[in-house]
Amino acid sequence: MATTTQPPTEEKPSDGIAGASVRPGDRTFLGLSTGSGIFVLVIMAGIAAFLVWQAIPSLTADSVNPLTEQSWLPDADPPVFGFAVLFFGTIWTSIIAMLLAVPVGYGIALFIAYYAPRRVASGLGFLVDLLAAVPSIIFGLWGLYYFMPYVVPAAEWLSQYLGWIPIFANEPEIWTKSLLMAGLVLAIMILPTVSAISREVFIQVPRMHVEAALALGATRWEMIRMAVFPFSRPGMISAAMLGLGRALGETIAVALLLSAVFEINWAITEPGGNSFAANIALKWGEAGEVGRSALIASGLVLFFITLAVNMAARWVIARRKEFSGANS
Repeated sequence: MATTTQPPTEEKPSDGIAGASVRPGDRTFLGLSTGSGIFVLVIMAGIAAFLVWQAIPSLTADSVNPLTEQSWLPDADPPVFGFAVLFFGTIWTSIIAMLLAVPVGYGIALFIAYYAPRRVASGLGFLVDLLAAVPSIIFGLWGLYYFMPYVVPAAEWLSQYLGWIPIFANEPEIWTKSLLMAGLVLAIMILPTVSAISREVFIQVPRMHVEAALALGATRWEMIRMAVFPFSRPGMISAAMLGLGRALGETIAVALLLSAVFEINWAITEPGGNSFAANIALKWGEAGEVGRSALIASGLVLFFITLAVNMAARWVIARRKEFSGANS
């Protein structure tokens, strides 16, 4: 009788991380990674709890609605303070900075990654990384004493020729300490961050994608549009969000470049506006007990704004990831 022999079954290597076949080093790394993630979450929860606890005295003593009030007198009797001006100044300067810095940062990254010669690209990359490490006080002083005189003619031109648009009008004809000035310096500050991260993302595009697009007859720009951007889109969004995070939390530079006028002013060429971080830095030394609690409450609002921005960025990245080609 003929006997049939079954072909030997190959044991597939376990691709999981649980089981006897997992090496001790993998288990250790898994434990350290999980513990680090939990530790970060615990720190964030602790910061939020501390801010809420310290903000309660001022929020219970405030005689007005802090979300709509446009004055800052926390040590008055009764206390009066609000976050409307701070929210407006923080968001408005960050929007100006993002509109200016993000396109230029992407352009610089593309030039370094795909257009510049190797030696030029190496030097430019080093310069961009060096600019990202410059302290904010340096940018603030440079903007205040050197850059501001060069911005005044541009602000005058905007008011003269585009003054019919409310955001460019300047009725008092005072051109310094404006939202435009703060936004320009913030754009220069976040430009190295956006450019450096975007450059690293562009360099990591699979070479086969690039060469395949060029082999099919695509121009360099068509190759970038069809092969580089789809793969790099999550990283580009991350670079923009990191730049936005720095713009939202910038302190000293904004404090030097914005006026102390505590009012909402939509005209970006006029003095006015304030931000959460700059207000905390300027008012902390002179604040009383309720005033310090009010400043911590404003820091709590900034904490939730930054958290919301990061969560929105993660949601966008997660939605676009499956279409980016990064998983192929």
